[in-house]
Amino acid sequence: MTKHEPRRRNKLSHGVREKILALITEGALAPGDPLPSERELMQTLAIGRPAIREALQSLQSQGLVEIRHGERARVALPSMARMTDQMADTMRHLLTHSPASLEHLKEARATFEMEMARIAARSRAQSDLDRLRSILQSQEAARSESRRFLEIDGQFHREIASISGNPIFAALCEAIFRWLTDFHMALVHVPGLEQLTLDEHEAILAAIAMQDSTLAARAMGDHLTRANALYQRAHLTSAG
Repeated sequence: MTKHEPRRRNKLSHGVREKILALITEGALAPGDPLPSERELMQTLAIGRPAIREALQSLQSQGLVEIRHGERARVALPSMARMTDQMADTMRHLLTHSPASLEHLKEARATFEMEMARIAARSRAQSDLDRLRSILQSQEAARSESRRFLEIDGQFHREIASISGNPIFAALCEAIFRWLTDFHMALVHVPGLEQLTLDEHEAILAAIAMQDSTLAARAMGDHLTRANALYQRAHLTSAG
């Protein structure tokens, strides 16, 4: 292999990627449709298999193509969950190496979840309240199990977002919570503060039940702002 071959192959794979992407964006290939086989692409484009595979892997990494062993690649079905999954490594890198970005994410989360609580208070049905109550009961039962407690904490916040009926809100809530958890568990939960979390969740639920959107947003904002400060203080104390 000459020193110019990898660069040439990257250029060829980029061209293949752009051609396939054009078929998708222009509607010639719809979600779920199989792509031409590797052999067909090689013959049509007069390009070798390595460049074809690089192009397909690039599209897969963007969540646009699904590749399964023994099957032809297919156009991926649109999915917010897949999109946020694709961003996970990038977000982990960003949060690890940019403390300012972590603070910005926590601020964005607080603003977003305050609006989710506001919408939930306006839109909630009795069945929504029943699910939230059941989640809080499960969280109370798991207070001595840190990881389980944290998992249920996420369920509570996701359930509030899902009351909106907008799946994008629910997916964003899931992604933000997971990014924070993946970065460092202590940023979203510190052992010993379980009762604080439970009490504040109770206050949020009470405001949603009363359909007081202003109070619900304030309770959520107080919860996340106070939690951020306390968790940070506890984290610094344990680190010192």
